Amino acid sequence: MDFRYLGNSGLKVSEISYGNWLTHGSQVENDQAKACVRAALEAGITTFDTADVYANTKAESVLGEALAGERRESLEIFTKVYWPTGPGGPNDTGLSRKHIHESVNASLKRLGTDYVDLYQAHRYDTETPLEETMEAFADVVRQGKALYIGVSEWTAEQLQEGHRLARELRIPFVSNQPQYSMLWRVIEAEVVPASEELGIGQVVFSPIAQGVLTGKYVPGQQPPEGSRATDANGANFIKRFLTDDVLTRVQELKPLAAEAGLSLSQLAVAWVLQNQNVSSAIIGASRPEQVTENVKASGVKLDDGLLKRIDEVLGHTVERDPAKTVQNSPQTRPGS
Repeated sequence: MDFRYLGNSGLKVSEISYGNWLTHGSQVENDQAKACVRAALEAGITTFDTADVYANTKAESVLGEALAGERRESLEIFTKVYWPTGPGGPNDTGLSRKHIHESVNASLKRLGTDYVDLYQAHRYDTETPLEETMEAFADVVRQGKALYIGVSEWTAEQLQEGHRLARELRIPFVSNQPQYSMLWRVIEAEVVPASEELGIGQVVFSPIAQGVLTGKYVPGQQPPEGSRATDANGANFIKRFLTDDVLTRVQELKPLAAEAGLSLSQLAVAWVLQNQNVSSAIIGASRPEQVTENVKASGVKLDDGLLKRIDEVLGHTVERDPAKTVQNSPQTRPGS
Protein backbone atom coordinates (compact mmCIF):
# COMPACT_ATOMS: atom_id res chain seq x y z
CA MET A 1 0.00 0.00 0.00
CA ASP A 2 1.30 3.46 -0.93
CA PHE A 3 0.60 6.51 1.23
CA ARG A 4 -0.03 10.15 0.40
CA TYR A 5 -0.30 13.35 2.41
CA LEU A 6 -3.81 14.56 3.07
CA GLY A 7 -3.77 17.86 1.26
CA ASN A 8 -1.06 20.18 2.48
CA SER A 9 -1.06 18.62 5.96
CA GLY A 10 1.49 16.35 7.56
CA LEU A 11 -1.05 13.52 7.88
CA LYS A 12 -0.34 10.48 5.73
CA VAL A 13 -3.27 8.35 4.57
CA SER A 14 -3.41 5.13 2.61
CA GLU A 15 -4.00 6.09 -1.01
CA ILE A 16 -6.82 3.56 -1.05
CA SER A 17 -9.18 3.92 1.88
CA TYR A 18 -12.15 1.86 2.99
CA GLY A 19 -15.64 3.35 3.25
CA ASN A 20 -18.92 1.88 4.43
CA TRP A 21 -21.58 3.96 2.69
CA LEU A 22 -24.59 1.83 1.61
CA THR A 23 -23.11 -1.33 3.10
CA HIS A 24 -22.47 -1.62 6.83
CA GLY A 25 -25.60 -1.61 8.92
CA SER A 26 -27.86 -1.88 5.87
CA GLN A 27 -26.89 -4.03 2.86
CA VAL A 28 -24.25 -6.21 4.53
CA GLU A 29 -24.58 -8.33 7.65
CA ASN A 30 -22.31 -7.33 10.52
CA ASP A 31 -20.08 -10.41 10.34
CA GLN A 32 -19.51 -9.88 6.63
CA ALA A 33 -18.88 -6.18 7.19
CA LYS A 34 -16.25 -6.97 9.81
CA ALA A 35 -14.64 -9.47 7.42
CA CYS A 36 -14.35 -6.68 4.84
CA VAL A 37 -12.68 -4.39 7.38
CA ARG A 38 -10.31 -7.21 8.32
CA ALA A 39 -9.45 -7.68 4.63
CA ALA A 40 -8.76 -3.96 4.35
CA LEU A 41 -6.42 -4.01 7.34
CA GLU A 42 -4.60 -7.06 6.03
CA ALA A 43 -4.16 -5.32 2.66
CA GLY A 44 -2.47 -2.36 4.33
CA ILE A 45 -5.38 0.08 4.39
CA THR A 46 -5.14 2.34 7.43
CA THR A 47 -7.73 4.96 6.46
CA PHE A 48 -11.43 4.34 7.12
CA ASP A 49 -14.27 6.66 6.13
CA THR A 50 -17.84 6.67 7.42
CA ALA A 51 -20.62 9.13 8.36
CA ASP A 52 -23.27 9.45 11.01
CA VAL A 53 -26.05 9.30 8.41
CA TYR A 54 -24.99 5.97 6.92
CA ALA A 55 -27.68 3.46 7.92
CA ASN A 56 -28.88 6.18 10.33
CA THR A 57 -25.82 5.85 12.62
CA LYS A 58 -25.50 2.04 12.43
CA ALA A 59 -22.55 2.14 10.02
CA GLU A 60 -20.41 4.05 12.52
CA SER A 61 -21.22 1.49 15.20
CA VAL A 62 -20.30 -1.43 12.94
CA LEU A 63 -17.02 0.20 11.95
CA GLY A 64 -16.20 0.96 15.57
CA GLU A 65 -16.77 -2.68 16.51
CA ALA A 66 -14.73 -3.90 13.54
CA LEU A 67 -11.75 -1.71 14.48
CA ALA A 68 -11.92 -2.46 18.21
CA GLY A 69 -8.61 -3.81 19.46
CA GLU A 70 -6.57 -2.20 16.67
CA ARG A 71 -3.81 0.22 17.64
CA ARG A 72 -5.57 3.59 17.40
CA GLU A 73 -2.41 5.46 16.44
CA SER A 74 -2.05 3.22 13.36
CA LEU A 75 -5.45 4.21 11.96
CA GLU A 76 -6.94 7.29 10.34
CA ILE A 77 -10.68 7.40 11.06
CA PHE A 78 -12.89 9.85 9.17
CA THR A 79 -16.54 10.66 9.73
CA LYS A 80 -19.01 13.36 8.69
CA VAL A 81 -21.87 15.54 9.88
CA TYR A 82 -24.78 17.29 8.13
CA TRP A 83 -27.55 14.91 7.06
CA PRO A 84 -30.51 14.07 9.33
CA THR A 85 -29.93 11.48 12.03
CA GLY A 86 -32.14 10.13 14.78
CA PRO A 87 -35.86 10.91 14.45
CA GLY A 88 -35.16 13.84 12.14
CA GLY A 89 -36.15 16.69 14.42
CA PRO A 90 -35.58 20.35 13.48
CA ASN A 91 -32.03 20.36 14.90
CA ASP A 92 -31.11 16.82 13.80
CA THR A 93 -29.56 18.08 10.56
CA GLY A 94 -27.32 20.81 9.14
CA LEU A 95 -24.13 22.49 10.31
CA SER A 96 -25.35 24.55 13.24
CA ARG A 97 -23.22 24.76 16.36
CA LYS A 98 -25.78 22.63 18.19
CA HIS A 99 -25.89 19.85 15.60
CA ILE A 100 -22.10 19.73 15.13
CA HIS A 101 -21.36 19.42 18.84
CA GLU A 102 -24.06 16.86 19.50
CA SER A 103 -23.09 14.89 16.40
CA VAL A 104 -19.36 14.68 17.07
CA ASN A 105 -19.96 13.42 20.60
CA ALA A 106 -22.38 10.76 19.34
CA SER A 107 -20.03 9.72 16.53
CA LEU A 108 -17.09 9.29 18.90
CA LYS A 109 -19.19 7.11 21.17
CA ARG A 110 -20.33 4.89 18.29
CA LEU A 111 -16.83 4.63 16.86
CA GLY A 112 -15.34 3.82 20.25
CA THR A 113 -12.62 6.45 20.04
CA ASP A 114 -11.68 9.69 21.79
CA TYR A 115 -11.07 11.52 18.52
CA VAL A 116 -11.41 11.26 14.76
CA ASP A 117 -8.54 12.14 12.50
CA LEU A 118 -10.81 14.00 10.06
CA TYR A 119 -14.24 15.51 10.72
CA GLN A 120 -16.07 16.50 7.55
CA ALA A 121 -19.01 18.72 6.65
CA HIS A 122 -21.01 16.23 4.58
CA ARG A 123 -22.44 19.04 2.45
CA TYR A 124 -22.51 22.84 2.44
CA ASP A 125 -25.30 24.21 4.64
CA THR A 126 -27.08 27.12 2.95
CA GLU A 127 -29.21 27.75 6.03
CA THR A 128 -26.47 28.23 8.65
CA PRO A 129 -23.92 31.07 8.53
CA LEU A 130 -20.57 29.66 7.45
CA GLU A 131 -18.93 31.60 10.29
CA GLU A 132 -21.02 29.66 12.82
CA THR A 133 -20.11 26.35 11.21
CA MET A 134 -16.38 27.03 11.08
CA GLU A 135 -16.32 28.37 14.66
CA ALA A 136 -18.03 25.15 15.81
CA PHE A 137 -15.47 23.08 13.90
CA ALA A 138 -12.71 25.13 15.54
CA ASP A 139 -14.14 24.23 18.95
CA VAL A 140 -14.17 20.54 17.98
CA VAL A 141 -10.50 20.72 17.00
CA ARG A 142 -9.46 22.62 20.12
CA GLN A 143 -11.30 20.14 22.32
CA GLY A 144 -9.20 17.38 20.75
CA LYS A 145 -12.21 15.60 19.25
CA ALA A 146 -10.92 15.99 15.68
CA LEU A 147 -7.41 16.58 14.38
CA TYR A 148 -8.31 17.97 10.96
CA ILE A 149 -11.38 19.41 9.24
CA GLY A 150 -12.67 18.54 5.78
CA VAL A 151 -15.79 18.88 3.66
CA SER A 152 -17.66 16.93 1.00
CA GLU A 153 -18.94 18.09 -2.39
CA TRP A 154 -18.23 21.79 -1.87
CA THR A 155 -17.81 24.06 -4.89
CA ALA A 156 -14.58 25.92 -5.55
CA GLU A 157 -16.08 29.15 -4.20
CA GLN A 158 -17.30 27.41 -1.03
CA LEU A 159 -13.87 25.85 -0.50
CA GLN A 160 -12.19 29.23 -0.84
CA GLU A 161 -14.46 30.93 1.69
CA GLY A 162 -14.28 28.03 4.14
CA HIS A 163 -10.51 27.96 3.87
CA ARG A 164 -10.30 31.72 4.51
CA LEU A 165 -12.28 31.35 7.74
CA ALA A 166 -10.27 28.30 8.78
CA ARG A 167 -7.05 30.29 8.39
CA GLU A 168 -8.49 33.08 10.54
CA LEU A 169 -9.50 30.53 13.18
CA ARG A 170 -6.14 28.73 12.84
CA ILE A 171 -7.59 25.26 12.25
CA PRO A 172 -6.41 22.75 9.61
CA PHE A 173 -8.92 22.59 6.73
CA VAL A 174 -7.28 19.96 4.53
CA SER A 175 -9.72 17.94 2.43
CA ASN A 176 -12.75 17.71 0.19
CA GLN A 177 -14.66 14.50 -0.52
CA PRO A 178 -16.23 14.57 -3.99
CA GLN A 179 -17.49 11.94 -6.37
CA TYR A 180 -14.81 11.23 -8.98
CA SER A 181 -14.32 8.54 -11.59
CA MET A 182 -13.53 8.03 -15.26
CA LEU A 183 -17.19 8.77 -15.95
CA TRP A 184 -17.70 11.65 -13.49
CA ARG A 185 -15.03 14.36 -13.73
CA VAL A 186 -16.91 17.48 -12.67
CA ILE A 187 -14.24 18.48 -10.12
CA GLU A 188 -11.45 18.82 -12.67
CA ALA A 189 -12.29 22.26 -14.10
CA GLU A 190 -12.76 24.29 -10.92
CA VAL A 191 -12.59 22.31 -7.66
CA VAL A 192 -9.18 20.71 -8.28
CA PRO A 193 -7.39 23.94 -9.32
CA ALA A 194 -8.84 25.80 -6.32
CA SER A 195 -7.91 22.93 -4.01
CA GLU A 196 -4.34 22.81 -5.30
CA GLU A 197 -3.99 26.52 -4.57
CA LEU A 198 -5.46 26.14 -1.07
CA GLY A 199 -3.60 22.96 -0.08
CA ILE A 200 -6.76 20.86 0.01
CA GLY A 201 -6.62 17.20 -1.04
CA GLN A 202 -9.44 15.16 -2.54
CA VAL A 203 -10.66 12.00 -0.78
CA VAL A 204 -12.78 10.71 -3.63
CA PHE A 205 -15.78 8.41 -3.46
CA SER A 206 -17.30 6.13 -6.11
CA PRO A 207 -14.09 5.66 -8.16
CA ILE A 208 -15.75 2.59 -9.71
CA ALA A 209 -18.95 4.57 -10.43
CA GLN A 210 -21.12 2.54 -8.08
CA GLY A 211 -19.84 -0.68 -9.65
CA VAL A 212 -20.49 0.29 -13.27
CA LEU A 213 -16.74 0.35 -13.98
CA THR A 214 -16.39 -3.29 -12.94
CA GLY A 215 -18.06 -4.23 -16.24
CA LYS A 216 -20.66 -6.41 -14.51
CA TYR A 217 -23.53 -4.41 -15.97
CA VAL A 218 -24.02 -5.47 -19.59
CA PRO A 219 -26.00 -3.42 -22.13
CA GLY A 220 -29.35 -4.94 -22.97
CA GLN A 221 -29.32 -7.27 -19.95
CA GLN A 222 -30.95 -7.10 -16.54
CA PRO A 223 -28.60 -6.11 -13.68
CA PRO A 224 -27.10 -9.08 -11.80
CA GLU A 225 -29.20 -10.23 -8.86
CA GLY A 226 -28.02 -8.73 -5.60
CA SER A 227 -26.07 -5.92 -7.31
CA ARG A 228 -26.23 -2.24 -6.37
CA ALA A 229 -28.66 -1.60 -9.23
CA THR A 230 -31.22 -3.99 -7.73
CA ASP A 231 -31.04 -2.51 -4.23
CA ALA A 232 -33.72 0.01 -3.30
CA ASN A 233 -31.17 2.50 -1.94
CA GLY A 234 -28.25 1.89 -4.27
CA ALA A 235 -30.33 1.98 -7.47
CA ASN A 236 -31.05 5.67 -7.00
CA PHE A 237 -27.36 6.54 -7.18
CA ILE A 238 -26.35 4.27 -10.03
CA LYS A 239 -29.19 4.80 -12.51
CA ARG A 240 -27.58 7.73 -14.34
CA PHE A 241 -24.80 5.40 -15.55
CA LEU A 242 -27.06 2.53 -16.64
CA THR A 243 -27.53 3.53 -20.27
CA ASP A 244 -26.64 1.24 -23.14
CA ASP A 245 -24.16 3.82 -24.46
CA VAL A 246 -22.24 4.03 -21.17
CA LEU A 247 -22.34 0.28 -20.56
CA THR A 248 -21.17 -0.51 -24.09
CA ARG A 249 -18.20 1.82 -23.77
CA VAL A 250 -17.28 0.37 -20.37
CA GLN A 251 -17.14 -3.09 -21.96
CA GLU A 252 -14.73 -1.63 -24.54
CA LEU A 253 -12.35 -0.69 -21.71
CA LYS A 254 -11.72 -4.36 -20.86
CA PRO A 255 -8.94 -4.88 -23.45
CA LEU A 256 -7.20 -1.73 -22.21
CA ALA A 257 -7.31 -3.00 -18.64
CA ALA A 258 -5.98 -6.38 -19.75
CA GLU A 259 -3.06 -4.70 -21.55
CA ALA A 260 -2.16 -2.98 -18.28
CA GLY A 261 -2.41 -6.26 -16.39
CA LEU A 262 -5.39 -5.03 -14.39
CA SER A 263 -9.01 -5.91 -13.87
CA LEU A 264 -11.51 -3.27 -14.96
CA SER A 265 -12.17 -2.20 -11.36
CA GLN A 266 -8.44 -1.98 -10.64
CA LEU A 267 -8.04 0.22 -13.73
CA ALA A 268 -10.83 2.48 -12.47
CA VAL A 269 -9.26 2.93 -9.04
CA ALA A 270 -5.78 3.41 -10.52
CA TRP A 271 -7.20 6.02 -12.92
CA VAL A 272 -8.40 8.38 -10.15
CA LEU A 273 -5.06 7.99 -8.36
CA GLN A 274 -3.24 9.44 -11.39
CA ASN A 275 -4.62 12.82 -10.31
CA GLN A 276 -2.03 14.16 -7.88
CA ASN A 277 -4.64 16.25 -6.04
CA VAL A 278 -6.29 12.98 -4.99
CA SER A 279 -5.04 12.01 -1.54
CA SER A 280 -7.07 8.82 -1.31
CA ALA A 281 -9.69 6.84 -3.23
CA ILE A 282 -12.45 5.29 -1.14
CA ILE A 283 -13.49 1.76 -1.99
CA GLY A 284 -16.46 -0.06 -0.51
CA ALA A 285 -17.19 -3.75 -0.47
CA SER A 286 -19.84 -6.30 0.31
CA ARG A 287 -17.31 -9.16 0.19
CA PRO A 288 -13.69 -9.33 1.43
CA GLU A 289 -12.40 -10.48 -1.96
CA GLN A 290 -13.52 -7.19 -3.49
CA VAL A 291 -11.20 -5.36 -1.12
CA THR A 292 -8.33 -7.72 -1.89
CA GLU A 293 -8.76 -7.15 -5.62
CA ASN A 294 -9.14 -3.39 -5.62
CA VAL A 295 -6.19 -2.59 -3.34
CA LYS A 296 -3.94 -3.90 -6.11
CA ALA A 297 -4.49 -0.56 -7.82
CA SER A 298 -2.21 1.08 -5.27
CA GLY A 299 1.07 2.22 -6.76
CA VAL A 300 -0.01 1.58 -10.37
CA LYS A 301 1.19 4.13 -12.92
CA LEU A 302 -0.82 4.50 -16.13
CA ASP A 303 1.04 5.92 -19.11
CA ASP A 304 -0.23 8.90 -21.09
CA GLY A 305 -1.04 6.75 -24.10
CA LEU A 306 -3.36 4.53 -22.10
CA LEU A 307 -5.06 7.52 -20.48
CA LYS A 308 -5.69 9.01 -23.92
CA ARG A 309 -7.19 5.76 -25.20
CA ILE A 310 -9.50 5.60 -22.18
CA ASP A 311 -10.73 9.10 -23.02
CA GLU A 312 -11.30 8.09 -26.64
CA VAL A 313 -13.35 5.05 -25.63
CA LEU A 314 -15.55 6.88 -23.14
CA GLY A 315 -16.00 9.92 -25.36
CA HIS A 316 -19.06 12.07 -24.72
CA THR A 317 -20.36 9.81 -21.91
CA VAL A 318 -17.92 11.48 -19.50
CA GLU A 319 -19.61 14.15 -17.36
CA ARG A 320 -17.35 17.19 -16.99
CA ASP A 321 -19.75 20.05 -16.24
CA PRO A 322 -18.51 21.81 -13.05
CA ALA A 323 -22.08 22.95 -12.40
CA LYS A 324 -22.87 19.31 -11.61
CA THR A 325 -20.88 19.58 -8.38
CA VAL A 326 -23.55 18.86 -5.78
CA GLN A 327 -25.57 21.91 -4.89
CA ASN A 328 -26.61 21.60 -1.31
CA SER A 329 -29.95 21.89 0.42
CA PRO A 330 -31.61 20.00 3.25
CA GLN A 331 -33.93 18.40 0.71
CA THR A 332 -31.18 16.74 -1.35
CA ARG A 333 -30.82 12.99 -0.80
CA PRO A 334 -27.66 12.01 1.13
CA GLY A 335 -24.73 10.64 -0.82
CA SER A 336 -21.30 9.34 0.11
